[in-house]
Amino acid sequence: MAAEIRIVPCLTDNYGYLVHDPATGATASIDAPEAAPLIAALDKEGWKLTDILVTHHHGDHVGGIAELKQKYHCRVVAPHDANAKIADVDTRVAEGDHVRIGNLTARVLETPGHTLDHISYVFDDDRTLFAADTLFSIGCGRVFEGSYPMMWDSLLKLRALPDDFKLYCGHEYTASNVKFALSIEPDNADLQARAKQVEQQRAAGKPTLPVTLGEEKKANVFLRADVPSVAAAVGKAGESAADVFGEIRERKNNS
Repeated sequence: MAAEIRIVPCLTDNYGYLVHDPATGATASIDAPEAAPLIAALDKEGWKLTDILVTHHHGDHVGGIAELKQKYHCRVVAPHDANAKIADVDTRVAEGDHVRIGNLTARVLETPGHTLDHISYVFDDDRTLFAADTLFSIGCGRVFEGSYPMMWDSLLKLRALPDDFKLYCGHEYTASNVKFALSIEPDNADLQARAKQVEQQRAAGKPTLPVTLGEEKKANVFLRADVPSVAAAVGKAGESAADVFGEIRERKNNS
């Protein structure tokens, strides 16, 4: 049976996600920005939290862990870097590890750059990617702890997943990301179409997620740093994709 996924708005612009296995009743939260909205969503569905899958140590992704752990006695799965400050961890995972949520399986990809410990979770059978703050719709996370080449390599790893995979990320940043991306690729028809879609979704009070990776590959300028026209647009024609990516990220930082 396919996973059931619920999007849970948290804090100001974070998303938590509940992934439920209807066959066994197991339910995982992807990150735990804050406890109360996740508890309310679990109560609404009649689900019990069995696991929390943590992507990285930032406070807006782990702030609800302690309360959820106390209430549900759930397992906390976190990146292998024990130096990262994440409380109540039961299991640490690294590249290629698999995490079982009932009959569901999440595959771990290491995607450092935003933080050094950042990981993403891939549910291959459900064609679903939880990329947290590595890859946003029409954007990517700031590079706080890694380097631009490191972040570019992480984005390439995610870009290599099939087009039909659905992307769920850590924040509702899509509208601002679209505005920035259009400053680099104003004539990108796929980006223009996404811009109209996002405007309609936000006007209706709906999340802009999930979105397919196929759509992102066509419209997300951060995934297109190796496209010659993008390099030329930021004055980096002929330079490495990592350098082009770095220039794009710097421009976004300052936008």
